Amino acid sequence: MGAGLCLIIKTIVMEKIRSNAGGIDIGAKKVFTSLEGQPVVSHFTFTEDFYKLRDYLLEHKVESVAMEATGVYWVILYEVLEEAGIDVWLVDGRQTKQVPGRKTDVKDCQWIQQLHSYGLLNRCLVVDADIKELRGYLRLREDHIESSSKHINQMQKALTLMNIRLKEVLSQIHGASGMAIIEAILRGERDRQVLVSLCHRSVLKNKKELILKALEGKYTAAGLFALKQAYQGYKFYLQQMSECDKKLNEVINRIGKSGDGQELKKKRKAIRHHKPNVEKLGSNLLNIFDSKDATLISGITDYTWMQLLAETGPDLTRWPSEKHFTSWLGLSPGQHSSGKMNRNARKKGKPKAGQIFRIIAQGLINSKDVAIGSFGRRLRGRKGPRIAIKAMARKLAVVYWRVMVKGLDYAEKGIKQYEEQLMFNKIKTVNRLAKELNMEVVENHTIA
Repeated sequence: MGAGLCLIIKTIVMEKIRSNAGGIDIGAKKVFTSLEGQPVVSHFTFTEDFYKLRDYLLEHKVESVAMEATGVYWVILYEVLEEAGIDVWLVDGRQTKQVPGRKTDVKDCQWIQQLHSYGLLNRCLVVDADIKELRGYLRLREDHIESSSKHINQMQKALTLMNIRLKEVLSQIHGASGMAIIEAILRGERDRQVLVSLCHRSVLKNKKELILKALEGKYTAAGLFALKQAYQGYKFYLQQMSECDKKLNEVINRIGKSGDGQELKKKRKAIRHHKPNVEKLGSNLLNIFDSKDATLISGITDYTWMQLLAETGPDLTRWPSEKHFTSWLGLSPGQHSSGKMNRNARKKGKPKAGQIFRIIAQGLINSKDVAIGSFGRRLRGRKGPRIAIKAMARKLAVVYWRVMVKGLDYAEKGIKQYEEQLMFNKIKTVNRLAKELNMEVVENHTIA
């Protein structure tokens, strides 16, 4: 008899790791909750009903619940449940996608509960109360900056409609000289010599005649009205930013203990745009991060450091490695493999912290004094600006993680050393190729 072929199929059974787990689907009007062995219940999104939901979970001895990060609906419910001692998992909605064509609020919460009980969900970053408050003020301030920029564009448009070409001769019309001229125009001043005299002496030294020519326009009632409206809107948002700065000052000095014990040995990096009016910002940040200074990294000022603090929190050890950190930031390529196909997938969603690193990189790509700028320009020539900025942002994020977690001292090596390293690598490659081809490399040999 011939030997028979015996095929053994081993069935893998998934094991539950959480027995008292719940799943919550949050909407604008109702919250649906699923517990194992219990029918789905719903509650309204009023605060009173959130407390009823909390009591319901405690009554059934629920230890952990998962909920989707839906807009801002989750914030208060998360705090109510967390204060009750329940382990709350906030998860990305992309992890809980239901089978197409079978989506309802009831099925969603059941599906979330099932995934959570088997340990198939990853929790989102939720910072503590102080950092959350800081983040709220900073994001609101950024919104005001964006709104103010729209009014700057409207002021430029109103001036151009009257053929007053200030934006062509001044670097920014919302600078000291530009605003002085605009305010005088709105007060009724039309004499060009008087308007020019309001400019800063450095501007008068180089551009006096140009500004005189630019101010010869044709004033109209509609143009002046538009200019006044835009100016008032711009000043309003400046006042709103000032109010935000007061709140930022309170929070930063509370978290950083008013910068006590930190003596700044050298002058801090200049904050060129939208500098916040926060006392002892550098000292407070050094206190928060145990004297580890992120401003040693190229492009990072105390302001951008405060923005990163608001988005990632002070403890970067929650990311086990720099790769985990850059992946969370959306700065590393995603995997998309199937059969013989193996390519990088563009990740959906762009975390705010990743955007901050991209903005820093964008400001450094044309820098002649830092090594990462040279790296970005070389990559831009081969791959394009988008990939170059992302690669630069990733390098900056890696260095930031290392400095904040491992405390590595970082100093900009400069473009000269970077180019020397590039040349060394090229020579090494030439020597290797010459050896493979059984040829000899002659140094400093010029062929006529």
